Amino acid sequence: MKKLWRFLRSMRFGILLLLLIALCSVLGSVIPQGKEIAWYAQTYQQVHGWILLLGLNRVFQSWYFIALLVLLCLNLSLCSLVRIRRVVREGKGEIEQAADWPIQTPLTAEEAERVRTHLRAIRSREENINGVSVWHKNRIGRYGSFITHLSILLVVIFGALALYLPRVTDRSCMPGESLTMEDGTEIYVDAFAIEDESGTLDYNSWIRLTLPDGRESGLKQIKVNYPLSFGNYKIYQQTYGTAGSITVNNLDTGGTDTFSLTDTVFLSADGRDGVWYDALYPGYIESEDGSVTLITSSSGHYTDPVYHITLAAQGEYTPVLAFPGESLTVGNLRYDFNEPVEYPGLRIKYTPGAVNLLLLLSFLLMIAGLYITFFLVPVLVKLDETGCTVGGPKPEGLRMEIELLTRKETDT
Repeated sequence: MKKLWRFLRSMRFGILLLLLIALCSVLGSVIPQGKEIAWYAQTYQQVHGWILLLGLNRVFQSWYFIALLVLLCLNLSLCSLVRIRRVVREGKGEIEQAADWPIQTPLTAEEAERVRTHLRAIRSREENINGVSVWHKNRIGRYGSFITHLSILLVVIFGALALYLPRVTDRSCMPGESLTMEDGTEIYVDAFAIEDESGTLDYNSWIRLTLPDGRESGLKQIKVNYPLSFGNYKIYQQTYGTAGSITVNNLDTGGTDTFSLTDTVFLSADGRDGVWYDALYPGYIESEDGSVTLITSSSGHYTDPVYHITLAAQGEYTPVLAFPGESLTVGNLRYDFNEPVEYPGLRIKYTPGAVNLLLLLSFLLMIAGLYITFFLVPVLVKLDETGCTVGGPKPEGLRMEIELLTRKETDT
């Protein structure tokens, strides 16, 4: 049992866990997460079975990744929280113990005074223990390792909370329209483009966030791998789509209404006569005999969009192909077929504000712990009129300073 306890709290075990977590993170970054099973079967035809079996399609939600995080928290807890008792206990009596050290470096009274002046200059503190002068500096450095381990533990805990607590929603929104979240936050999509000016695929959305307290992000551009962070929200450019656009004109009243269509819908005034919108195709191929073959899939901008509709009139249903700029009249309604509307698919991630703040504070604590560990090394000096003794975890630096100081003064 003792061997298991020592292994669980060992640095070797901690490094092993970090390597395994890093490996899982790399696999979770290289292999797209959360796709449909058919997508993995098509994309990774040779190894998709192993990907699904090992849960590499959802690495960060897998039982083994969560288990690694729990074990790392256990290791860090044993390395930091348990050892702090020993560190505090040793720190309490170190000054009293230093008073009993034997003199290692003999000094004259004049040299001892020069050493005392140097210790004051480097902001060391003096304590008198039973008539013996003990100087100490950077006693907080003794806790540097504990603070570093504690900060890593907090980073893991709050990092896990930041990974598992956020609510992720995938939503589509037409340009010129807005989405309203549960807390009242409004996400307005001003514009979207599939291609840049040169015709290269480059999905860009221009959005504006308005938080419930009235704060606005202003109009910001997002693209793949360049999300917008504002408040507790992070908005990603996730996917895109192309919707049909039909304007319905009432010839009797002069009223008009424009519909952006992504699903099958029946546009009618009386529920009998009208237009069934079936689908929008990205292009077509016209053969020599005049027949048209529809292109069913395409990436990027639709170059020759075609509307596939069904005309319902007087109980008859007629399939029709319509092109942007054309119109059809059924009864007192005229249907104008517009250029398709390109729209973004947004991934909306909401993280509780306290989690991000605590994670940031944990990183700052880690920086402080590393600084204390490497730059605030504790030292103790026993000094009297006959000589001095330098001690501490790493006394070599101050010991050399004192030797150089006395040697320089003696040579002079």
